[in-house]
Order: sequence, then C-alpha cells, then structure tokens
Amino acid sequence: MSALRGDDYEDDYVPDDLVAESGGEEAAASLSEDEEEPKGHTTEGSGVLQAPAEDTAKAKKRKRREKEKEKKIKKRRLVEGIDANEPISVAARPPALLAEYLSEKQAKSFSKLSAIELEDIRIPESVIADTTVWTAPRTLDQLGDFIAKAVPALKTRLAQKSKDSGAPTLLFIAAGALRVADVTRVLKSKTIRGEKGGDVAKLFARHFKLEEHVAYLKRSKIGAAVGTPGRIGKLLCESDAVSLSALTHIMLDVTFRDVKKRSILDIPETRDEVFRTVLGAESVRQGIQRGKIQVVLF
Repeated sequence: MSALRGDDYEDDYVPDDLVAESGGEEAAASLSEDEEEPKGHTTEGSGVLQAPAEDTAKAKKRKRREKEKEKKIKKRRLVEGIDANEPISVAARPPALLAEYLSEKQAKSFSKLSAIELEDIRIPESVIADTTVWTAPRTLDQLGDFIAKAVPALKTRLAQKSKDSGAPTLLFIAAGALRVADVTRVLKSKTIRGEKGGDVAKLFARHFKLEEHVAYLKRSKIGAAVGTPGRIGKLLCESDAVSLSALTHIMLDVTFRDVKKRSILDIPETRDEVFRTVLGAESVRQGIQRGKIQVVLF
C-alpha cells in the first residue's frame, strides 16, 4: 500500500458555503408583529387543551435553526483553530528560535542526512521575518492587520499591479483544502490588495487537476498563491507554471491546528512536502539562500 500524501487529508473537504452564514435562517417562517399567536383548542368531549399542528411545526423549526447555529459556530471555530486554552503560537518566537524550530522539523523530513548535510539546507535566521511586534492572536480575521503591522513590505507589494502571469509575490502554504479556501477569501479583500493588486490563486489537489492549475497560472496575473504544500510543490517541481521572478515572501500557516491539534509541520506528510517540494524546490532554495525570499510564520 502506498504512503499517504498531504493532499490525501483533503478528502473531508467541505464546500465554502458551510462556513458562510446561511441565508436559510433568515428565510424561515416567523410571526410578524401584527399576527396573533394561534390559540390552542380542545378536542371534542375531552376538555383537554391541544396545541395546533402549526405550533408544533414552528417549535420544530426553531429547534432545527438553533442546532444549525450551533453547528456553524463549531465549524467556524474548527476553521479558525480557536482554542482559549491553546498556548502562545510558536510563530510568535523571535527569528533565532524560529530558525531552530524549523531546523528540528526539517531534520525529521531528512532523517538520513548527516549534520553537515542538514546544515547546508537549513533555513537561515537572516531570512526569517521577525514578527514579534504582533502580539494579538494569529487568526484569519487578523491576517490583514498582521501583514500590515508585522510584514509591511509585503502589504505594499500585494497592493501593486502584477506584471507577469503566474508570478506571485506571496506563497501562502496551508495544510488542507478548506483552510486554503478560507485564506484565499481573506487575501482577496481590497483592504489587503487594494484596487490594483493581482488575483489570488487557490491551489489544492481536491477537485482540480494539475493541468487545470498550470493553464490558469499561465494566463493569470496573480499577486498571491494560496495552496497545500502537495499541490504547490508539484507546480514548483514538475511544471514551469509558477514563476519566482516576483516572489518575496513564503508564509507558513503554523498556528492553525487540525482536530488532532496538529500543525502543518506536525503532520509528517505535509511537513515532508513543505521541506522537500516547497522550501526544497531548487529555485526556492536558491532564492532563500541568496536572501531574496523571506520566510514568514503565521
């Protein structure tokens, strides 16, 4: 049996509308101010007050709406990875400690390499963004403000017009399809990319063939690409669809955790894809070593 890849974890993908507010709640029937509450009636000869069938149906609808609301709240918490008891994100550490953290994770993906070989591919502290100025939670509703405050150069570049097709200034790496979809929605906001910023590519294997993404990237001027490490890694290593001519930042979504409390670098499959096919892609590795690409942990 073949080993699982990171994109295999997307089989539970839930369409975007499950995390959006449903219009069905507002459309549900309710009494207007002018309507009278229907009165109960007695069954003939019994003297027992019975609620009309209408009242029973409305009570069931109310309960159903309440359950739907609870489900939506749970789903939103899952998408955001919100947990009041979670410790401070590892991403909040200074660059020196983040370099050690990334080195430890990288060593797990290259367990057969010697210490000297690992040192050659280590992510230098000098290219890791110092985001310690940001002390608020690292959740999606804060992503725009995080970029503006902690990585202002990226904020400026995202608002600029893209010159070439398939040449993003930002690669945002997330563990699964649902997370990719949510991050894409946030980055498409005009508060982040302004009026001139390029499109935001949404890249994951579930529902999309590699060839479809290659064709899209070759015809589209994008400012950012959001994707799973499996799909972005394939595009980097097996095609020429992603140009690195404008790439200045790679953002790793390390704060978000799945239902098992694992981050993108805790799951062996996605961790290996991050270090082997994304950060390990030859063109990316050279850009990092030359200091042209900055690594940001969100």
